[in-house]
Amino acid sequence: MSKTLLRFAGTFALLASLISLASAQQQNRIYREGGNWAEEITGSLTPAKNLRVKVDVGSVRIVGGSQPVINYVIRNRAYSSSEDKARREFDSYKISAYVRGDTAWIVGDWQGGRPKRFSGEFVINVPREMEWVKVETEGGSVSTTGIAGRADAESGGGSIHVDDIGGAINAETGGGSIDVGNVGGDLNLHTGGGSIEIRAAKGKINAESGGGSVVLISGLQGAVLETGGGSIEVKKCTGSVKATTGGGSIDLGDIGGPAEIETGGGSIRLGSAKGFVHADTGGGSIELNGVPGARAETGAGGIIAKFIASTGERTDSVLETSAGDITVFLAADLAITIRASVELANGHQIRSDFSDIHVTTEGGEYGPKTVTAEGRLNGGGPVLKVRTTTGDITFRRASR
Repeated sequence: MSKTLLRFAGTFALLASLISLASAQQQNRIYREGGNWAEEITGSLTPAKNLRVKVDVGSVRIVGGSQPVINYVIRNRAYSSSEDKARREFDSYKISAYVRGDTAWIVGDWQGGRPKRFSGEFVINVPREMEWVKVETEGGSVSTTGIAGRADAESGGGSIHVDDIGGAINAETGGGSIDVGNVGGDLNLHTGGGSIEIRAAKGKINAESGGGSVVLISGLQGAVLETGGGSIEVKKCTGSVKATTGGGSIDLGDIGGPAEIETGGGSIRLGSAKGFVHADTGGGSIELNGVPGARAETGAGGIIAKFIASTGERTDSVLETSAGDITVFLAADLAITIRASVELANGHQIRSDFSDIHVTTEGGEYGPKTVTAEGRLNGGGPVLKVRTTTGDITFRRASR
């Protein structure tokens, strides 16, 4: 190749690189806002498949819509009466916007010592069909709505809001709340201590809070929900549910699969489940309505459980408490074998609506007394063991 052709090839490569890294055309103005100063930066970028936003200071709001390009408005505020000082702070916050390959970038980079009183707000309008949006801010809130693809959000401590997202969501904040609307993909959510609320998710859910409450309104697949001490509430989930809290209450509605429920000391309530239920609390009450099988244990609370007939595989069940009453509701068509006992039965007893359950009392009038019960309903089936150290046990015929 001749030197002329080599120079031409080099020039072409340079032009190609400049085209692939296209900076935005920006306009900015500085104006007085009350007793402080504000800077407004506006600009636009050519369409790209992906958007990355990374800012040191400020909140970020992404809004998907029908516009063909990426438009943004950035408002920075310097809480100072001095215009010169405010301008120096605005100059220290370098805002860059450009497109590199198939990704658009908007970056806010603070240069020098961080001011004590400075805030920023990034509002970015993007085409709805974007494949991926990722936002990172060191402390501000994040909001992403109206995206056909997936969305990632990360904040050092601010709140996160996502809604109307077609793909998967990954969201993490050091301590703020996480609020999720309608999502078409899987969810992976983590907050150091804030609350989590999910209204409607089509994918699998993994949500964890260091201590805040967790609420799921509707899930179409399985959910794993965990909090260090807050309450957990699920209205409806088609798949399996695993709910764990260090001490708060757990309230589950209609569960379309098995459920694993554990709290360090709060109460447990379940509306219904189509799979086996494992419920464990250090000292709260347990209420299970409409389950095919269960293992429920509490250190000191009472237990109420309603068992229903199931067409699926059934296994043995256990209901156990150290100090509390146990009430069992049994469907009329349920084939089951009963074994029950009250270990310290002085003043306590076993009652039954079923003639096939036989109650036996052992022990003297003044000494320790034990009451047991055994029976086979509808020819017998999986074993249901019911045990309380001190409390009453009652077997009731469930009404339809």
